[in-house]
Amino acid sequence: MTKDKAKQVEGGAEKFLVLPILVLIMAQMGTSGDNGALGLANQQLVDVLGATTPDIQLANMVYSLMAGAFMVAGGLMGTIIGWRTNFRMGAALCAAGELVMALSPNMTVFIWGGRILVGFGASFMIPSVLGLIPFIYHGKNRVLAFGCIGAASGLSAFLPLFLGIVMQFGGFRVTYGVLAVYFVLVLALSLKLPAIQKPAEKLKFDGLGTGIAAVGLFLFLVGLSRISAWGLIEPFAACPFTIFGISPALPMAALGLLLIVALVPIEKRVEEKNGIALLPQSFLKTPQVRAGLVASAITFFFMGVQAVLLSPYLQLVAGWPPMQLGLMALAIGIPTFIFSLGIPKFMPNANPRRVIQIGYIVMAAAFIPMGLSLHGSEVSPLMWLGLAVAGAGAGIVSSHTNNIVALAVNERDASQSGGIQTTMRNVGQAIGVAAIGAVLLFGITVNIDNAMADNPTITPEVRAAVAERNITLMGDAQFEATIADIPMDDAEKAELVKLNSDARIQSTITAYVVSAVIILLGLLTTRWITIFRKDEEGGAPSEPLPADEQPFEPVVDREM
Repeated sequence: MTKDKAKQVEGGAEKFLVLPILVLIMAQMGTSGDNGALGLANQQLVDVLGATTPDIQLANMVYSLMAGAFMVAGGLMGTIIGWRTNFRMGAALCAAGELVMALSPNMTVFIWGGRILVGFGASFMIPSVLGLIPFIYHGKNRVLAFGCIGAASGLSAFLPLFLGIVMQFGGFRVTYGVLAVYFVLVLALSLKLPAIQKPAEKLKFDGLGTGIAAVGLFLFLVGLSRISAWGLIEPFAACPFTIFGISPALPMAALGLLLIVALVPIEKRVEEKNGIALLPQSFLKTPQVRAGLVASAITFFFMGVQAVLLSPYLQLVAGWPPMQLGLMALAIGIPTFIFSLGIPKFMPNANPRRVIQIGYIVMAAAFIPMGLSLHGSEVSPLMWLGLAVAGAGAGIVSSHTNNIVALAVNERDASQSGGIQTTMRNVGQAIGVAAIGAVLLFGITVNIDNAMADNPTITPEVRAAVAERNITLMGDAQFEATIADIPMDDAEKAELVKLNSDARIQSTITAYVVSAVIILLGLLTTRWITIFRKDEEGGAPSEPLPADEQPFEPVVDREM
């Protein structure tokens, strides 16, 4: 609880503080801007720093792995050293990382200097965004504040347009220099954040748990995210090594998952001994917390689907130019912003369970117009409708995701949950990339093989030659180039192009269906959402208690 909360209360109602939420939104948007800048800088990194395709892939992956592996630890650090200090440390590291990338003489420094620093900084700063809110905002103001953070992902859709202009006229060095100044501004504004009461007891950092969690999450996220690149069982050509002759993706993910499972009993003993742990038991034992973590994962699962399916299809098959892809981001981001912020603002007493349920259904329904929009190599305007509906669904879910976790635990655990919530976002996105990428790529291969076997026009020799080619998601022209050296007549080639187009559409629609089913499975967890608000408003605050003794008076759903 803030030390000067009594000064914020006027007429028995807590005043909503605007500056703190703006600072937290800026922090959330800054990390999105960093990732967006990398996507825009690919060609310049090749031209100026001599980057290769593997270099760019590694640059993308390093940030996500660093942030994903250390986000939970960042949540624990905030509890121990204080959330404002944790936030400022993260912002400073992000600013330093952006500066290193702006001045990088080569890709080695760019990746292992700049990207590592920004990923590490985000692992402190982003958990602090969610960690500060339970102490600064209370009651309906807290719901609105969490909604604002959800809306930040929608606002981030505007960043590629701005950064694209800077990149075009100033180059990647100026762009990363601008981002460095941006994080310095965030750091400076953080000095205006309200003072937070520090815990009276001396808390011990959980080094053992942090190490196990970092290694486990690193292996799990790498394994999942590389299935589409390395192969599920049979290794692809891009696979760097094999394990007993199979792709390393699944073994790495399985080993990471085993380490995470082994962490649970270890953390129970650590918490009993020290009174605090990297993974508090309340996160595991409280059903509503689990429902909130699932909601975090599902929202970013759609981001993974967007990265591995929507954007590549629209760019490689439908031929959308970069500007049109930027408009796609806005088509998703604007509804996300409107619903993330609008529901808490105009429906402060909305039932959180119903909101989450509606959000899941809307997100799943978005794949219907997307699927209906596919026609050969073209995409009808229904795709724009699907993108807007998906953004609305993501915004509806985001409006209450963070709040339902905070409602279910005490203030200290609510603030510490920012780390694990953010980690679940990375996990959800990795699952989206892995699962939907696998469905898409394997679906294309199976569909085209079956279609060739059933088509008398395709000779056995041509069918065998095509089966040896790596047929992925590609447009008609790229497919023709892939099979150009296979001896066949024009009629057979035209038939193959049509078969590939049909296989591509069928596998994409299958991926849409699988995505919708995974999102709808989240409905099974919404029955765990039973605490709708905490009765903490209605008068001047009393003297604050220690964080783990905060009064907790839940309003429980009586329908259960």
